[in-house]
Amino acid sequence: MTKEWLAFSEEVRQALAAGRPLVALESSLVAQGLPAPHNLQTARAAEAEVRARGAVPATIAVADGRVVVGADSALLERLADPSSRPAKAASRDLGPLIAARMVAATTVSATLRVAHAAGIALMATGGIGGVHRGAERSFDVSSDIDELAATPVTVLCSGAKAILDLPATLELLETRRIPVIGLRTSELPAFYSVTSGLPLSHSVDSPAVAAELIAAHRSVPGAGGLLLVQAPPAEVAIPADEVEGWISEAVDAATADGVRGAAVTPFVLSRVVEASGGRALRANIGLVVANAGAAAEVAVALSALS
Repeated sequence: MTKEWLAFSEEVRQALAAGRPLVALESSLVAQGLPAPHNLQTARAAEAEVRARGAVPATIAVADGRVVVGADSALLERLADPSSRPAKAASRDLGPLIAARMVAATTVSATLRVAHAAGIALMATGGIGGVHRGAERSFDVSSDIDELAATPVTVLCSGAKAILDLPATLELLETRRIPVIGLRTSELPAFYSVTSGLPLSHSVDSPAVAAELIAAHRSVPGAGGLLLVQAPPAEVAIPADEVEGWISEAVDAATADGVRGAAVTPFVLSRVVEASGGRALRANIGLVVANAGAAAEVAVALSALS
């Protein structure tokens, strides 16, 4: 099948041809997830960390009628510029945004779909989307979970974003047959926090063992994606009870202001950063870069198995 809708950077093209390990990176954190100038700095730091651990980064975005696998510096700068107002692309949005020739940043779900089409087995992010608080009334559940269930790509992250209903998110991941594997942890991390109080059924103690598990999972007929989670770095992690106070206030403010749908997550995260005096921002940046590095180590080990 031809893939004219994909545009590969030369670095990514050569890596795919040579069978070198790659890590896909989402670009929504650049356009919508982090404030300038931290957004561009973090994207570049994550790419540098992937290279330092022996893999090739492939940041994914939409531009000029194609999906770019391996965004160059100029495209990252366009995404990071608040005045350019790039669109936010979930997997459902890829076709319309390609047709409209818009510039857009990819969320986890879109990055997963594109990574699979490009032949990349692993992606890294800060945290996936999941079941929002109050979803029993709003039915607000991120498409990340359904995309992960359907798409055989492993996501390495620090769990789901802390602003979500974490117990419900973990339950839905189980329902959708998505294995959640702890990397050096036996419980689900809570994004900014090391602990959530939610135990995991499976864990591994090294990237090499994680790669063996991923290979075994992918060998099972009909298997979808897999979630590999690690705690945020200890030096930037924040106690869960502190984070919960900030989140509760931010969620109440979003409700009062009538914020809905895709706008809820950036609104609440921004309020949390403000309430934390910047600690949440430092934690977010730290875990994004750490997850990129860990994903590279797993990708290298997975490549060695092949």
